[in-house]
Amino acid sequence: MSRPRLQLRRRQAAPRALMLVAVCFGGSLALRLTEHGEAIAAEITGQGEEVAAAPAPVAGCTADPGANDLLAAIRDREAQLAARETELAGREQMLSIARAKLEEQVAALDDAEKRLAETLAIADKAAEQDVARLVSVYETMNPKAASQIFATMDVGFAAGFLSRMRPESAAAILAGIEADRAYAISATMAGRNARAPTQ
Repeated sequence: MSRPRLQLRRRQAAPRALMLVAVCFGGSLALRLTEHGEAIAAEITGQGEEVAAAPAPVAGCTADPGANDLLAAIRDREAQLAARETELAGREQMLSIARAKLEEQVAALDDAEKRLAETLAIADKAAEQDVARLVSVYETMNPKAASQIFATMDVGFAAGFLSRMRPESAAAILAGIEADRAYAISATMAGRNARAPTQ
């Protein structure tokens, strides 16, 4: 056999050998996959049985007793706060009513004070008019007759009337009174403004 032919045969045999090696590897792979596939299938089947054998989960979850106590305490506190809020709202309403009544009473008191002041002003004006009328009467009286009246009158009262009279009328009345009494009336008249401020 010639050398070129031998080389040609070797070249043709090389792809066949490679093909044979590839077929061997493919068969080994398929065999391994088949073995592993069965093992995987068996494992999956076992897990399925375990899952099927496991008890079904309970519909609700069981709470921790401590959490229940805490929840109950929170609800009690909320109820207490709501009751306290209601109580405070009631007190605030009572205070509002009391404040309104107090304001009404203060307004009534102010009104009564105003009316009293008006009444006193009217009374003072009437008293002043009465005193002025009496002063006018004593001034127009006979000095001797007026002196007899002033002789029996209270010293302070007599001094008040005489201080309002015209000086000549007051002098005529004082001249008809006893000296001691006339002196007492004069001293009272002089002392009325002694303590009044000069500035």
